[in-house]
Amino acid sequence: MPRDNSADETGPIRRVPATASPASPREGRERRPAVRQRAPARKPSPATDHGHGHGHGPAAPASRRIRILLTALLAPLALAAVAGVALLYPWGSEPPVSETGAGTPVHGEITTAALGPCLAPGQVQVGEAPADARQCLDLEVSLTDGEAAGRTIRKMVAVEPSTPRFAAGDEIVLSYSGAGAANPDSYQVVDFQRGMPLTVLAALFAVAVVVLGRWQGLAALTALGLSFAVIALFILPAVLAGEDPLLVAIAGAGLIMFVALYLTHGFSARTSVAVLGTLVSLALIGVISAVFSATAALTGLGDQTSSLIASLGHGIDARGLLLAGVVIGALGVLDDVTVTQTSAVWELRRANPALSWRELYSAALRIGRDHVGSAVNTLVMAYAGAALPVLLIGALSDVGVGSILTSEDIAQEIVRTLAGSIGIIAAVPVTTVLAALIAGRERVPAGTGDHSSHSGNP
Repeated sequence: MPRDNSADETGPIRRVPATASPASPREGRERRPAVRQRAPARKPSPATDHGHGHGHGPAAPASRRIRILLTALLAPLALAAVAGVALLYPWGSEPPVSETGAGTPVHGEITTAALGPCLAPGQVQVGEAPADARQCLDLEVSLTDGEAAGRTIRKMVAVEPSTPRFAAGDEIVLSYSGAGAANPDSYQVVDFQRGMPLTVLAALFAVAVVVLGRWQGLAALTALGLSFAVIALFILPAVLAGEDPLLVAIAGAGLIMFVALYLTHGFSARTSVAVLGTLVSLALIGVISAVFSATAALTGLGDQTSSLIASLGHGIDARGLLLAGVVIGALGVLDDVTVTQTSAVWELRRANPALSWRELYSAALRIGRDHVGSAVNTLVMAYAGAALPVLLIGALSDVGVGSILTSEDIAQEIVRTLAGSIGIIAAVPVTTVLAALIAGRERVPAGTGDHSSHSGNP
């Protein structure tokens, strides 16, 4: 008697008993069980399988042809940036000294602070002071460093709307003229000490970056430190030595861009495309800023620039300084936009290797449209926040909105904002098309783009 396998629960396939016969050939075809075949178990790939198979790991190595192309494009630009820094750096020249006599900073701590009439040292008030008499803060300050460290001096500070409110226990900075360390007249109270709170805030920032970004966060912090080093050790000395501010800013921004992007995101084709997109956009920003600052007759001679020229004692290209600020200010936002666009293109390519470069461009451009709106708003708000006192002064003048917007100080901020925003907008299609052309010609590793299986599943 044949064995009935219908109750066999261990077998992978349920078989029909031999005695069962279909009523008709068509019915038999409909009832005939499909033969199931086991798919071979897929071996997990460390490059693409890490829990969900979406392939968000490091970028795959570029082909030799792509590496040669990118090197040929970027190597001359990197050498030009390094050569510009070497040529513009003020080798052997002494740093300029301010001719306004700002004095030497000396630290101190206020031990007592009393509000009263403004009296000269040794003068005693006789009778009652008039109601409209000026009020002063009588400060006793214990010097904590300098030639007279440990000595206590007395200073009178007039109470005015622009005067900080000092109180006992405040740690302050005084300016020492050098004419007698024991003479109170040699000192002027200028500011508060802020070293400790700024250090704590910087430490919190560093911890937050490292906790979230881990090794990449540490690399980003290192790149940030190197960027500040380029500004402090090259850009500032070169401009103060009389070099063209715009050329200095271009060379410095180029060096910062190469160091920051490659150190933070690694040496890969996608990082190189982000560098190319940033360079093209920076060049566009520089051209637009130069053209419209000239046609709008911007001089760059704001209050701070005028004070700088007075301190230096020699002329400086104020308009070039304005353009240099535009280039450096836009660099950080451009890095964000270009890196985001290249990452979007490469992830789309990994998710669907069948996409052509035109399809990659279209899909990534849709992502870029969302990003560019927030990036432009960020740049506008940053400049508006920096120019808020100027805006308030203009609002008080009661000369009309048109006159306020076309004034020198406000027009400078408008050119900064709009030129930078145009560069950011242009960075999206430029970087996206470069990334699509290169990523679309790259081979995608086997297993990439398979979203149906999870690692470890048969």
